Amino acid sequence: MKIQNALAVMAAFALLLTAGAGSLPAAENPDWMFHDLVDADFVAHYVQVPPADGVMIIDARPRQAKYDKGHIPGAVNIPDTHFDDHVDKLPAYKDTLLIFYCGGTKCKLSHKSAKKAEALGYTNVKVFAKGFPGWMAVEGHYAEVSAEYVAAMLAGGKPMLLVDARPKKAKYDKGFIPGAVSIPDTRFDDFKGMLPADKDLPIVYYCGGTKCKLSHKSAKKAMKMGYTNVKVFAEGYPKWVALYGEGTATMAAIEAGDLEGSIAVDTFKAIVTERPESVYLIDVRDPDEFAKGSLKTAQNIPVDKLEDKLPKLAADKPIIFICGTGARSGEAYYMTRDLRPEIEEVYYLESELTVNADGTFTITPPKSG
Repeated sequence: MKIQNALAVMAAFALLLTAGAGSLPAAENPDWMFHDLVDADFVAHYVQVPPADGVMIIDARPRQAKYDKGHIPGAVNIPDTHFDDHVDKLPAYKDTLLIFYCGGTKCKLSHKSAKKAEALGYTNVKVFAKGFPGWMAVEGHYAEVSAEYVAAMLAGGKPMLLVDARPKKAKYDKGFIPGAVSIPDTRFDDFKGMLPADKDLPIVYYCGGTKCKLSHKSAKKAMKMGYTNVKVFAEGYPKWVALYGEGTATMAAIEAGDLEGSIAVDTFKAIVTERPESVYLIDVRDPDEFAKGSLKTAQNIPVDKLEDKLPKLAADKPIIFICGTGARSGEAYYMTRDLRPEIEEVYYLESELTVNADGTFTITPPKSG
């Protein structure tokens, strides 16, 4: 009896080891499945930034239909249906760990590709049978997307917040993907108020390429805040430039006026007439004044309501406060500097501003002396 009990314990232990490696029960393991299966924990061990040496994670699904829209971070795409066309992507070293996956336990593509790789002489081949759905089912896991996905979302006007996690002055200001906002990972907490109220809105983070950890760090922080649709464009800005050319650079530095925080009148005129979308223009007059006429792109936040609005005030573009005389806009400037000191580009118009109902305006600079 003792021997039988011992054998039973050993058998149970062996079953646990097998389950831990990701194998399915025999009844769920048909003949077409590959012989060496692994689980999500096994795969996660090799999902690293920069990518781990001696291992390749391979997505066997179609590229445009599946891979571009979301894949395990660091995975390369070798569609099983075009396996022979992409053999050159496989590593030269035949002992490299190859982990294939596709669309879940009913998907045969990864198993077919794994068998093909073994036939080519690769000696350390695994299949993550639960695939991409199994990866995403684990709390804290997120998807990586391609440059083509980001470009398609932008071109199609699809709802998405694209976030550049690189340092603003050193990187973002010199060039960024059109439409991206700057929320540097090193100042995530200072700028997290810029994140959308809708926790289900797609958020895509990027930084300086596959060796850059900033976008991954920011994605994890956003997920901890409750955002449910967070992705990383890990190839980042270098890949974007390689495919689509240099991105947008921020506008030239705004010329300051004579008083602290004020903007030069000529600069203000040029901005509102030539490139109004390059700044946030905030009219801090009362609603009844605003209703009689304001600049076309201005939004109305009365100065006595501004303190409540400041925590969520976007700051990915310069902010310019306006009013009728420069008094309330000046108050808004100093309030912002006190309560949101991390906002570096904030100005106010220290002049008399008259806006007509048709949007035309006149500016009377303050008299000196």
